[in-house]
Amino acid sequence: MELIEWILQDKNIDEAIRAVKRNKGAAGVDGMTVDELDAYFALHRNEIKLQIRAGEYKPSPVRRVYIPKANGKKRPLGIPTVVDRVVQQMVAQILSLGYDKYFSENSYGFRPNRDAHQAIGKALEYLNEGCEWVIDLDIEKYFDTVNHDKLISILRERINDAKTLRLIRQFLRAGVMEDGLTSPSEEGVPQGGPLSPVLSNVYLDKLDKELESRGLCYVRYADDCNIFVKSEMAANRVMKSVTSWLERKLRLKVSATKTKVVRPTKSTFLGFTFWKSKAGWKCRPADDRKKRLYDKTRAILCRRKAAARTIKSTFMQLNWLIRGWINYYRIGSMKGFLDEYGQWLRHKVRVVILKQWKKPKAIFKNLIKLNRIINGGFESERLLMVANARQGWYRMATIRDINLLLNPEILGRKTKDRPGLIDPLSYYLS
Repeated sequence: MELIEWILQDKNIDEAIRAVKRNKGAAGVDGMTVDELDAYFALHRNEIKLQIRAGEYKPSPVRRVYIPKANGKKRPLGIPTVVDRVVQQMVAQILSLGYDKYFSENSYGFRPNRDAHQAIGKALEYLNEGCEWVIDLDIEKYFDTVNHDKLISILRERINDAKTLRLIRQFLRAGVMEDGLTSPSEEGVPQGGPLSPVLSNVYLDKLDKELESRGLCYVRYADDCNIFVKSEMAANRVMKSVTSWLERKLRLKVSATKTKVVRPTKSTFLGFTFWKSKAGWKCRPADDRKKRLYDKTRAILCRRKAAARTIKSTFMQLNWLIRGWINYYRIGSMKGFLDEYGQWLRHKVRVVILKQWKKPKAIFKNLIKLNRIINGGFESERLLMVANARQGWYRMATIRDINLLLNPEILGRKTKDRPGLIDPLSYYLS
């Protein structure tokens, strides 16, 4: 059976529709949402299949959007229409099944049963074997500079089906719509569609095979690649030769400013950096990722905005952020950091709570209630003085009595009105 027929099987189409609906995402240039997919494919499934078989399927241009990066710049994304996303997903599912067995063991990005934690584990393995010089390879604007002819040539090595290759090329050349104007796509695989991660792995598999043929220790996650060697001299030599190979063979430009030879403690890979203990090399979240966590927490706990919404809403947002961050970085060492962050977090939360209580009478009433709940043993006169303290909210939240009454256990207690606030350190240690 031809590859295109595997792609057009109803079972594969149904799975692609489910995947696109599960991933949600914004509408493309036609404004159609994922909620309309079932009805659309019920009417047009056979028509789409006939168009693809005849080589007449015409993808719409992708909608250009920009998302901010940590360095202040913006990353361009291309949002296909939801119908195009389903067709891309159909192709991606079959390509992944066919190609995955050929990919390198050291490639971890966008592959089934592989993730960033495994990539970091492999990096630590190389470091503990004595490869303590890191070549941090940065391909400049990788997804925007993939050469179409070279990519199709690489695909043709394993795909002997003109209809499938034609469909892929049509997606590559669909064009980009920005501010109402459509421009052609001469190169690149726009990020934002289900097909781009698979095609990026196919393209960079050539790099994997080249590094393996040289006997180099490396870890790659999509276009993030770190090479590990045992001396600075070898690292500089490898960096020059691999840079030259990428530019000659894959027509990719390596960033001269971001590609560098560093010691593990100065390198950042997938949000982690490395440190050496008595037991060997270990990982921890990079400093910029910690700063980003503080910044996102500040945005949620902006005093003016947080005081205007319910504590339930605030706690839900904070819990979502903290769980997600810790779940990703859980393989790293961060006990001391999370202890410090947790104390800072709870202080900011107390400030918001005090501002919501606002008036001394309400503050006193709530402090009495908390004192009764935890058997704090505070005298009413003392709590009345605290409630009438003429200090700013920030200073009031540091008063010992308020700290003891709004303690981590009380903030973390679930009630019928709200979830409990997660204690970052306890969640990490559990």
